[in-house]
Amino acid sequence: MHPVVEEVTNRIVERSRDLRDDYLGRMEAAIAQGRARGKLSCANWAHAFAASPGSDKVRMRDPNAPNVAIVSAYNDMLSAHQPFERYPDLIRAAAHEAGATAQFAGGVPAMCDGVTQGRPGMELSLFSRDVIAMSTAVALTHDAFDAALMLGVCDKIVPGLTIGALSFGHLPVIFVPAGPMTSGLSNAEKARVRGLYAQGKATREELLDSEMKSYHGPGTCTFYGTANSNQMIMEMMGLHLPGAAFVTPNTPLRDALTAAAPKRAVEIAHGTNDYTPMSAVVGAKSIVNAMAGLLATGGSTNHTLHLVAMARAAGVRINWQDFDDLSRVTPLIAKVYPNGSEDVNAFHAAGGMAFVVRQLLDAGLAHDDVSTVAGHGLRRYQAEPFLDDGRLVWREGTSVSLNKDLLRPVDDPFQSEGGMRLLTGGLGRAVIKTSAVKDEHLIIEAPAIVFEDQEALLAAHARGELNRDFVAVVRFQGPKANGMPELHSLTPVLGVLLDKGFKVALVTDGRMSGASGKVPAAIHVTPEAANGGALAYVRDGDMILLNAHAGVLEIKVEASELRARQAATAPPSGPGYGREMFAWMRRSADAAEAGASVLFEAAA
Repeated sequence: MHPVVEEVTNRIVERSRDLRDDYLGRMEAAIAQGRARGKLSCANWAHAFAASPGSDKVRMRDPNAPNVAIVSAYNDMLSAHQPFERYPDLIRAAAHEAGATAQFAGGVPAMCDGVTQGRPGMELSLFSRDVIAMSTAVALTHDAFDAALMLGVCDKIVPGLTIGALSFGHLPVIFVPAGPMTSGLSNAEKARVRGLYAQGKATREELLDSEMKSYHGPGTCTFYGTANSNQMIMEMMGLHLPGAAFVTPNTPLRDALTAAAPKRAVEIAHGTNDYTPMSAVVGAKSIVNAMAGLLATGGSTNHTLHLVAMARAAGVRINWQDFDDLSRVTPLIAKVYPNGSEDVNAFHAAGGMAFVVRQLLDAGLAHDDVSTVAGHGLRRYQAEPFLDDGRLVWREGTSVSLNKDLLRPVDDPFQSEGGMRLLTGGLGRAVIKTSAVKDEHLIIEAPAIVFEDQEALLAAHARGELNRDFVAVVRFQGPKANGMPELHSLTPVLGVLLDKGFKVALVTDGRMSGASGKVPAAIHVTPEAANGGALAYVRDGDMILLNAHAGVLEIKVEASELRARQAATAPPSGPGYGREMFAWMRRSADAAEAGASVLFEAAA
C-alpha cells in the first residue's frame, strides 16, 4: 500500500473504533437471531405475502426459500430512473429461477436536480437524502427479507439508499443501476449554446433544442456529475456486480446484469457458505477505496458531504482532511466531461471502471483486501461483463487505455494529484474541485462582490456590472439558511466572464452541481453565514485570495476588523419549499422536545 493511503486508513480505523464496534455489535446481534422471517409469527408472515401469486405462496411457505426485497427510486421524471419500471418483473423472474421469491418492498422519493436547478424546489434536494434513507428503512423494517436490491442512480438517491440499507446491514445488499443514456449532442456544443444564451445571443427555443438533443432518452445524464460519481463509488465499494455501472439501459447486457443481481443475492444470503452482509462490505477500507476512485476520476464534490454521511452510517468517521491527504497522492487519471470533452460512454469504452480499479490497486492506492457482493477482493472489479451466446460472463478488462485523451495510467496522469482540495483560512474551511479548472485559474486574488442569493448575481450580470476581475461571494446558501441548494445556474455566466479574460472565482456556503466545471469555486464554506461564519462579515471590495495549490481561502482584512463589523443577516425571501420544510421540521422538533419534557415531568 502507498504509505499515505495506509496512514489515512489507519487513522480512520482508530478514529472510528468505538462507533464501528457499536455498529458491528448491532449487526452481529441481528445476525445471531437468524433469518429475519423466523422471528415473524404465522399471522405476521401471512400478511407479508397475502397478495402474492399462488406459486409464490407455495414457495414462501418453505422456510428455506429466500425472499429478496426490491427498494426502488423509480419515476418517470428522472431519465436515469425511468428504466426501473421494468426491473421488478425481471428480478422476480430471476429470483424464481434461483428458487427464491422477490417482493417490491417499497419506493423512495427521487427528485431531479436537473429540473429543479435554480428553482425553489432545489432547497429540498439535500434534505431529500435523509427522507430517502428513512423510506429505505421503512421498506426493510418488515423483517421479511433475506437480501435486498437497491434500485437507484442519481444525486441524493444512492447515498440515501446506502444510509437506509446500512441500518439493516445484516442483510446482503446489491445496488442495481440503470446505466447512462446513449450519447447525444456533444458536450462542447451544449456548453457553447448555454454560453450564448447567457450572453443573450441565443433564443430560448435554440437553447431548448440544444438541451433536448443532449438529454434525449432513458438513462443517466452522460456527464460525470454526482449521479455517475455514485455509480463509480458503488463499484469501488463492491456494492455493484462488477462492471454494472455504465452499461446502457434496455439492452440485452443490461437486462442480464439486472437478472444476475437477485441470483447473486440468493447466493450470498444468510445461511449460505458465501453469506456476505452489507456490514461486512462497507467498512474503512471500502470507504477509502471510494474516496480514491472519486479523486482519481475527478468526481463530484457533493461526495464530500454524502460519502461522509454514508460512512458514518456504517460506523466509520471520515473528514475533509482525509480527502485532502488522499488527493495529494492520488493522480487524476480520467478526464470525463465537464473535466474533459467526452462523456461516460466514451469513458466506459476506453476501459472504464475495470481500468481504474486495476490502476489504483497496482499503485497501492486502493485496498484489495475487502469483501464485495461478488466475492472477496476488489480485483474482481477488474473484470468486465459480456454476453457469450446469450450467457452473462466476466472477462479481464483492458490493462491499457483505449483513449489516452480520456483515461490514462497512474504513471502518466493528467495531474499528479486528485481532483479535489481542502481550502482553509480566514473565511473558514471549504472544498474546491480542481479537475476541470485550468492551472492558471487555480490562484486568484481579486475584490469581492457580495450577493445574498444567486438571482442577484444573475441580475448584476444582465445589467453588465460584472465585466471585471472579482470573487463572487454568494452567501446564506448553507443548510441552516435554505437547505444548501446547488448553484449550478451560475456556471454558464461565470464561465462566460472567464472566457472574456477576467479573473473570476466563486466563494459560497452553498453547493455546486456535480457538473461544476472550469470556474474556480470554493464551496461548502463552513461555518456558513447563517451560523456566524466569516462570510456574513464580507463587504464589497474586500480582497479575497483563493489559492488551490496551497489550500488557502483568505480575506485580506484583519480578523479583529472583520469581526468588529455588523454581520449581515439573511434577507427576507418569498416562499421556498426547502425553507418551509426546514422551518416545519424545526418547529416539530421543538414541539417534540417540549412534549417530552412535559411527559418526563409528569412521570417524575
